[in-house]
Amino acid sequence: MAERANSGKWARVKHRLRTELGEDVFNSWFGRVEFEQEDKSTVTLSVPTRFLKSWIMSHYYDRLLALWTAERSEVVRIDVIVRGTIRPRTQPLADSKPAETPPPRPMATIAAAPAAPRRSEGPEGHFSGSPVDNRYSFETFCDGAPNRLAFAAAKAVAEADPGKLNRFNPLYVHAGVGRGKTHLLHATTRAARRADPSRKVVYLTAEHFMFRFVAALRSQSAIPFKESLRDIDLLLIDDMQFLQGKSVQQEFCHMLNALIDGARQVVVAADRPPAELETLDERVRSRLKGGVAFEIGAPDLDLRRRIVATRYQIAQEHNPGLDIPDPVLEYLAQSVVSNGRDLEGGLNRLVAQWQFTSQPVTTTSAEITLRDLVGAREPRRVRIEEIQVVVARHYNVSKADLLSSRRTRTIVRPRQIAMYLAKALTPRSLPEIGRRFGGRDHTTVLHAVRKIEGLIEGDKTLADEIEMLKRLIDE
Repeated sequence: MAERANSGKWARVKHRLRTELGEDVFNSWFGRVEFEQEDKSTVTLSVPTRFLKSWIMSHYYDRLLALWTAERSEVVRIDVIVRGTIRPRTQPLADSKPAETPPPRPMATIAAAPAAPRRSEGPEGHFSGSPVDNRYSFETFCDGAPNRLAFAAAKAVAEADPGKLNRFNPLYVHAGVGRGKTHLLHATTRAARRADPSRKVVYLTAEHFMFRFVAALRSQSAIPFKESLRDIDLLLIDDMQFLQGKSVQQEFCHMLNALIDGARQVVVAADRPPAELETLDERVRSRLKGGVAFEIGAPDLDLRRRIVATRYQIAQEHNPGLDIPDPVLEYLAQSVVSNGRDLEGGLNRLVAQWQFTSQPVTTTSAEITLRDLVGAREPRRVRIEEIQVVVARHYNVSKADLLSSRRTRTIVRPRQIAMYLAKALTPRSLPEIGRRFGGRDHTTVLHAVRKIEGLIEGDKTLADEIEMLKRLIDE
């Protein structure tokens, strides 16, 4: 009973964090946090990495403690532990029998190349960056119409002479999940290091950059840290949308300016264009927009066929005798349309089906194996401006009215509905939404969201009207 109550408290704490931080930020920092235990005065949470523990304790400890104290006033401390450091109980019980050794089970072999240990390539300097995966290279990257420009620009960057001004600077690549951004950055890193081993090439995730910067501040080594960054010849930053914190963004902006002004190359990847990175400082966005931006689109049928053929060839190398008929591979390429990662996952399932069932893989069996992937598409990215236009048109008010300070009922209700829809249909946080509605405070947005949620429960007409607005926005 107590365990269920604790679980309920953690669910409420997570709900409030998600509301305050927004879906993107919440998933980045709290998506893998788990509740472990609670005693009289301490709550223990667990995370999978030391970095995540450090970041949460540095940036969210006070807020976590406040939320738990609101749930139970006796809580005075939050402990965050790394799950890998929790030692399993190995001491056998006195009356227990020795465990029998289970028979060996066949190991599923994935369709992609075997997971090699991740390591940083190139010379180890003061700042070696994030690990680079050996599986990701230009040779294993399937290029096609949706990614050809980004692919060509990345190769040009990797092959460019150090110190020579490149017109692709900064090079900005954006795309949805599973479309090859990280593969392209890893491939660029490896190719640039091979082309000129003396060139200082650093690949970083935004998460890693934040961690290293905070650690440098704590150890009072910020100046050497900054100097080591500004000595880079080629810097590649992944997942830019996760860069958080005013001081971190300021330092990143200084570093970006120093590198570009010094004819050093910068490559950035994110899940949206620079103008839509609303959590970023305006100066950083402006500098990113001043370079060259390429989008990697959803894979078309030709590219999907190439991805399937390439991954199937790799799978055959690691699974002698593997036989998946061409019609099944064509079904996979035609039916799984969302992104390359889902295609690889679908092929892995078919390989496992062939391996474990000892039955031929047919189109009929593949339809069952792949049914949750078939036809799945990434949801369309909704912009707050679209919501404002649709709501303003429906209620016969202007967009300027929604952003104004006018408090008449004919304006307030549409404004609240637009804020509610912005929270429901976009990953934007409450402060971001408030800024897009005339610079309002996040508490105003939260009030609007709760107000509309309450009205929907008791007003079927309003609920139907909002559903209709959602369909109009999604068209």
